[in-house]
Amino acid sequence: MTLRKPMAGLLGSGGLRVEMFTREELSEIHRATLEVLAHTGIFVQKEEARQLFAKYGATVDEKGKCVKIPPHLVNEAIASAPETLKLAGRDPSRDVILGGRRVTFTNFGEGITIDDPWTGEHRPTTKDDLRFVTRIIDSLDCISVVERPVGSQDVPPQVQSIHNYEAMVNNTSKHCFVGPGDGRNLKIMLKMARAAVGDERYEKAGSPLSFITCPVSPLKLVDDCCEIIMTGAEQDACVCVLSMAMAGGSSPVHLTGTLVTHNAEVLSGIVLSQLVKKGAKVMYGSSTTAMYLKQASACVGSPELAMINSAVACLARYYLLPSWVAGG
Repeated sequence: MTLRKPMAGLLGSGGLRVEMFTREELSEIHRATLEVLAHTGIFVQKEEARQLFAKYGATVDEKGKCVKIPPHLVNEAIASAPETLKLAGRDPSRDVILGGRRVTFTNFGEGITIDDPWTGEHRPTTKDDLRFVTRIIDSLDCISVVERPVGSQDVPPQVQSIHNYEAMVNNTSKHCFVGPGDGRNLKIMLKMARAAVGDERYEKAGSPLSFITCPVSPLKLVDDCCEIIMTGAEQDACVCVLSMAMAGGSSPVHLTGTLVTHNAEVLSGIVLSQLVKKGAKVMYGSSTTAMYLKQASACVGSPELAMINSAVACLARYYLLPSWVAGG
């Protein structure tokens, strides 16, 4: 029997997908982003972060807290960030590998009001609501990891993130994503995560908990964002740097302009993580969408959101970085 010879240069379809840009167009967006980072710069609020950028060759204006990042630092950070990530579950059967063209799903968050399923009352969310909703998500096979779906608004805001994780970790064996609020809370939650799985499992598979932090559009890494990125890198915890720009509001109204500012915000956070520790675990994140001009609110679930985040996923693949994008 004669086997077929492989066809040189064959490009497989890879399945159904949306390609918003050619590779050349993605390269143009990347070059425009490098220009913004090098010449316009990023507002970096935290002094320790500005000092770190300066140490590795960025130009820092202390008066305006503006950091101009040279292209070589950006490209080095992209190269050193992990191409794949293992998101460990509390149960090993629920581990998730991210990278390449692997696609998986999570829920959306964070809801701040809820229609009470028993009374019908529309009210602020509580820690009990978070426990209940987390159990529902835990039972859904189509959702692989759990983002905090609602907030524990009946606890002090300074420690709300800790209460959020306590409610989640006790009601799901899937990997969890939580916004920690600051570096102190991040460290406390990592201790909780280690206690939940035990030292051996934690050291072998990694933390069953990752973190989300958001730059402020346009082009700002504020105090808590810097602190979470830096502490996450120091603690070997995965941090999703997630821009929430609004086209027509906090970013340019047209798609490509929004992608450039979005890209600059996320890449500046990734650079910061890699300056703290080369190989630090990061994700390229997006909940960027368009602004609803009548109400100055985010158009979540709109066609524009789908277009922007399809493009963001293409950018993440261009950089060989795991991504987290809003699906609408």
